[in-house]
Amino acid sequence: MINIAGLNDASIQRTADIISTGRLAAFPTETVYGLGADATNDGAVAAIFALKNRPDFNPLIVHVPDIDSASEHVHFTPIAHTLATAFWPGPMSLVLERKDQSTVSLLAVAGLDTMAVRIPSHSIARAILNRANCPIAAPSANLSGEVSPTEAAHVVNSFRNIKTMDTFSVLDGGRCAVGLESTVIDARGDVPVLLRPGGVTFEELTERIGKLKLVSENELTHRSPGQLSRHYAPQTPLRLNVSAPRSGEGLLGFGPSTTLSTQNLSPSGNLTEAAANLFKMLRIMDEENLKSIAVAPIPSMGLGQAINDRLKRAATRIAAE
Repeated sequence: MINIAGLNDASIQRTADIISTGRLAAFPTETVYGLGADATNDGAVAAIFALKNRPDFNPLIVHVPDIDSASEHVHFTPIAHTLATAFWPGPMSLVLERKDQSTVSLLAVAGLDTMAVRIPSHSIARAILNRANCPIAAPSANLSGEVSPTEAAHVVNSFRNIKTMDTFSVLDGGRCAVGLESTVIDARGDVPVLLRPGGVTFEELTERIGKLKLVSENELTHRSPGQLSRHYAPQTPLRLNVSAPRSGEGLLGFGPSTTLSTQNLSPSGNLTEAAANLFKMLRIMDEENLKSIAVAPIPSMGLGQAINDRLKRAATRIAAE
């Protein structure tokens, strides 16, 4: 069931409360309507992928209220400071190195050592960020592959046939002013790289900073939302679809039958829970000096497809290296 909430102070507070307690809510930004979740909550982030039927774990843009908040999670370079001063708040996202102490879910960043951050200019989005008191992951509020929503009715229409969804709230803030996703820039080096065009134009960027590199098809490193996502590959070799570990192996289990698990993605066999735990548990096991990591079979349905895709990519990468 989807509820559209009219715009008032109480509905803004209710939206912030929904997000801060680990649930999902859609709200307007200046770009498009975002499907918001507490970016530090693994389960809430996994619920985004499940609800959107997102086919792989693309990194999500993390929304914050100010530069100080962004600095808690990413390392700012000089060029990033220049861009942030010029275009924040606004429709621009910066990809920067993630800080080790960041509390943002590894699932939100697709297991990467980078993070895309943005400070929206929309007054409602900013109010929600300040009241929720957490960074908010907020991809477009629509099923994966559909046109991004610029009105509350678009959000409702996109999710109208989802039968398993709990009551879902959409805060109606009217039509989005920009109506196009944010520009995404890799600002880690001396020369920023345009990863995705969007609400801040190429001309506006070059007028402010001079040189801007355009990423080519063969240079894509999948650092950004809007591209195919890169994966976190542990240094420890992986064996997939394993029922029992060998000597010296750890078992990444799934479901109640894998009682020998070193870690278990979901003892109850819940794929959303498994997605929430995937990157975190891989990292934990990667630090245990195991001979290899054996991974229990995971159903290839729903989020299981994305989980298996990530595991296969990780295993292939290790074999290639």
